[in-house]
Amino acid sequence: MVELQVISKEYDLALANIIKEVLTEYGAAQSGTVFEDETLNKLSTTFNGITGQYFLAFVNGELVGGAGINPLEGEQGYCELQRMFLHSKARGKGVGSLLMKASLNFAIEAGYQYCYLETMPKMQEAVALYRHYGFAEISHHMGNTGHFSCTTTMLLKLEESMHFKLKSINYENAQLESIGRPPK
Repeated sequence: MVELQVISKEYDLALANIIKEVLTEYGAAQSGTVFEDETLNKLSTTFNGITGQYFLAFVNGELVGGAGINPLEGEQGYCELQRMFLHSKARGKGVGSLLMKASLNFAIEAGYQYCYLETMPKMQEAVALYRHYGFAEISHHMGNTGHFSCTTTMLLKLEESMHFKLKSINYENAQLESIGRPPK
Protein backbone atom coordinates (compact mmCIF):
# COMPACT_ATOMS: atom_id res chain seq x y z
CA MET A 1 0.00 0.00 0.00
CA VAL A 2 1.26 3.48 -0.90
CA GLU A 3 0.41 6.34 1.41
CA LEU A 4 1.33 10.01 1.45
CA GLN A 5 1.94 12.05 4.56
CA VAL A 6 2.94 15.66 5.13
CA ILE A 7 6.58 15.92 6.20
CA SER A 8 7.44 15.99 9.88
CA LYS A 9 10.75 16.45 11.68
CA GLU A 10 11.06 12.77 12.63
CA TYR A 11 11.64 11.88 8.94
CA ASP A 12 14.15 14.62 8.06
CA LEU A 13 17.32 12.51 8.26
CA ALA A 14 15.82 9.42 6.60
CA LEU A 15 14.58 11.56 3.71
CA ALA A 16 17.96 13.31 3.39
CA ASN A 17 19.60 9.88 3.17
CA ILE A 18 17.25 8.81 0.36
CA ILE A 19 17.96 12.02 -1.56
CA LYS A 20 21.73 11.60 -1.16
CA GLU A 21 21.50 7.95 -2.21
CA VAL A 22 19.55 8.82 -5.37
CA LEU A 23 21.92 11.65 -6.29
CA THR A 24 24.89 9.31 -5.80
CA GLU A 25 23.16 6.62 -7.90
CA TYR A 26 22.86 9.09 -10.79
CA GLY A 27 26.37 10.50 -10.40
CA ALA A 28 24.91 13.83 -9.31
CA ALA A 29 26.22 14.12 -5.74
CA GLN A 30 27.92 17.44 -6.47
CA SER A 31 27.86 21.14 -5.80
CA GLY A 32 25.07 23.08 -7.45
CA THR A 33 22.48 20.45 -6.47
CA VAL A 34 20.36 19.78 -3.39
CA PHE A 35 23.19 17.47 -2.25
CA GLU A 36 24.96 20.50 -0.77
CA ASP A 37 21.93 22.50 0.38
CA GLU A 38 22.23 23.47 4.03
CA THR A 39 18.53 22.66 4.56
CA LEU A 40 18.75 19.07 3.25
CA ASN A 41 18.85 17.53 6.74
CA LYS A 42 15.94 19.63 7.98
CA LEU A 43 13.46 19.80 5.12
CA SER A 44 10.51 19.88 7.51
CA THR A 45 11.51 23.44 8.42
CA THR A 46 11.42 24.71 4.81
CA PHE A 47 7.80 23.89 3.89
CA ASN A 48 5.28 25.96 5.89
CA GLY A 49 2.00 24.33 4.84
CA ILE A 50 0.57 27.61 3.52
CA THR A 51 2.72 28.57 0.53
CA GLY A 52 4.69 25.33 0.53
CA GLN A 53 4.10 21.68 1.33
CA TYR A 54 6.20 18.52 1.22
CA PHE A 55 4.73 15.05 0.84
CA LEU A 56 6.43 11.87 2.02
CA ALA A 57 5.69 8.59 0.25
CA PHE A 58 5.51 5.36 2.22
CA VAL A 59 5.22 1.88 0.74
CA ASN A 60 3.93 -0.67 3.24
CA GLY A 61 4.97 1.71 6.02
CA GLU A 62 8.51 2.32 4.73
CA LEU A 63 9.62 5.80 3.65
CA VAL A 64 10.65 5.65 -0.03
CA GLY A 65 10.82 9.33 -1.06
CA GLY A 66 8.92 12.54 -1.43
CA ALA A 67 8.23 15.75 -3.32
CA GLY A 68 7.17 19.26 -2.45
CA ILE A 69 6.09 22.70 -3.58
CA ASN A 70 7.54 26.00 -2.42
CA PRO A 71 7.34 29.55 -3.77
CA LEU A 72 9.93 30.28 -6.47
CA GLU A 73 11.97 33.10 -4.97
CA GLY A 74 11.78 36.30 -7.02
CA GLU A 75 8.95 35.10 -9.30
CA GLN A 76 5.41 36.25 -8.49
CA GLY A 77 2.78 33.54 -9.09
CA TYR A 78 5.40 30.82 -9.59
CA CYS A 79 6.13 27.84 -7.41
CA GLU A 80 8.87 25.27 -7.67
CA LEU A 81 8.53 21.49 -7.56
CA GLN A 82 11.33 20.62 -5.14
CA ARG A 83 13.16 17.59 -3.84
CA MET A 84 11.26 14.97 -5.86
CA PHE A 85 13.25 11.83 -5.18
CA LEU A 86 12.31 8.16 -4.98
CA HIS A 87 14.34 5.20 -3.79
CA SER A 88 15.05 2.82 -6.69
CA LYS A 89 12.75 0.12 -5.28
CA ALA A 90 9.76 2.49 -5.52
CA ARG A 91 10.24 3.62 -9.13
CA GLY A 92 7.95 2.45 -11.90
CA LYS A 93 5.17 1.59 -9.43
CA GLY A 94 3.01 4.75 -9.63
CA VAL A 95 4.51 6.35 -6.52
CA GLY A 96 6.03 9.24 -8.51
CA SER A 97 2.66 9.92 -10.15
CA LEU A 98 0.97 10.01 -6.77
CA LEU A 99 3.57 12.49 -5.46
CA MET A 100 3.22 14.60 -8.61
CA LYS A 101 -0.56 14.73 -8.29
CA ALA A 102 -0.42 15.71 -4.61
CA SER A 103 2.18 18.39 -5.33
CA LEU A 104 0.32 19.88 -8.30
CA ASN A 105 -2.97 19.83 -6.39
CA PHE A 106 -1.31 21.76 -3.58
CA ALA A 107 0.18 24.26 -6.04
CA ILE A 108 -3.20 24.91 -7.65
CA GLU A 109 -4.99 25.22 -4.30
CA ALA A 110 -2.30 27.64 -3.08
CA GLY A 111 -3.06 29.90 -6.08
CA TYR A 112 0.11 29.49 -8.12
CA GLN A 113 -0.17 30.03 -11.87
CA TYR A 114 3.06 28.29 -12.92
CA CYS A 115 5.21 25.47 -11.61
CA TYR A 116 8.94 25.46 -12.32
CA LEU A 117 11.49 22.72 -11.75
CA GLU A 118 15.16 21.98 -12.22
CA THR A 119 16.64 18.56 -12.85
CA MET A 120 19.43 16.84 -14.72
CA PRO A 121 19.24 15.15 -18.13
CA LYS A 122 20.67 11.91 -16.69
CA MET A 123 17.52 11.55 -14.54
CA GLN A 124 15.61 10.34 -17.58
CA GLU A 125 12.75 8.66 -15.70
CA ALA A 126 12.02 11.88 -13.81
CA VAL A 127 12.17 13.99 -16.98
CA ALA A 128 9.71 11.59 -18.64
CA LEU A 129 7.32 11.87 -15.67
CA TYR A 130 7.50 15.68 -15.78
CA ARG A 131 6.78 15.69 -19.51
CA HIS A 132 3.85 13.32 -18.96
CA TYR A 133 2.28 15.90 -16.64
CA GLY A 134 2.77 18.70 -19.16
CA PHE A 135 6.05 20.27 -18.10
CA ALA A 136 7.99 21.71 -21.04
CA GLU A 137 11.68 22.47 -21.15
CA ILE A 138 12.67 26.12 -21.08
CA SER A 139 16.04 27.58 -21.99
CA HIS A 140 16.84 29.48 -18.80
CA HIS A 141 16.92 29.22 -15.02
CA MET A 142 14.37 31.09 -12.95
CA GLY A 143 14.37 32.27 -9.35
CA ASN A 144 17.37 32.02 -7.07
CA THR A 145 17.71 28.28 -6.40
CA GLY A 146 21.51 28.01 -6.48
CA HIS A 147 21.23 24.71 -8.37
CA PHE A 148 23.52 25.61 -11.26
CA SER A 149 24.36 21.95 -11.95
CA CYS A 150 20.72 21.22 -12.76
CA THR A 151 20.83 22.02 -16.45
CA THR A 152 17.32 20.89 -17.42
CA THR A 153 14.74 23.52 -16.51
CA MET A 154 11.02 22.98 -17.05
CA LEU A 155 7.79 24.93 -16.63
CA LEU A 156 4.09 24.05 -16.38
CA LYS A 157 1.12 26.43 -16.57
CA LEU A 158 -1.24 25.41 -13.79
CA GLU A 159 -4.98 25.35 -14.37
CA GLU A 160 -7.88 24.65 -12.03
CA SER A 161 -9.09 21.85 -14.32
CA MET A 162 -5.91 19.89 -13.57
CA HIS A 163 -7.05 18.80 -10.07
CA PHE A 164 -6.36 15.12 -9.61
CA LYS A 165 -8.25 12.60 -7.52
CA LEU A 166 -5.92 11.01 -4.99
CA LYS A 167 -6.40 7.72 -3.23
CA SER A 168 -4.18 5.15 -1.57
CA ILE A 169 -3.02 2.67 -4.15
CA ASN A 170 -2.01 -0.95 -3.98
CA TYR A 171 1.75 -1.12 -4.50
CA GLU A 172 1.55 -4.33 -6.52
CA ASN A 173 -1.06 -2.92 -8.88
CA ALA A 174 -0.42 0.82 -9.02
CA GLN A 175 -3.41 2.04 -10.96
CA LEU A 176 -4.32 5.68 -10.35
CA GLU A 177 -7.54 7.33 -11.38
CA SER A 178 -7.56 11.04 -12.07
CA ILE A 179 -10.17 13.68 -12.52
CA GLY A 180 -9.02 15.61 -15.50
CA ARG A 181 -5.93 14.60 -17.38
CA PRO A 182 -2.41 15.90 -17.40
CA PRO A 183 -1.99 18.37 -20.28
CA LYS A 184 -0.37 16.95 -23.40
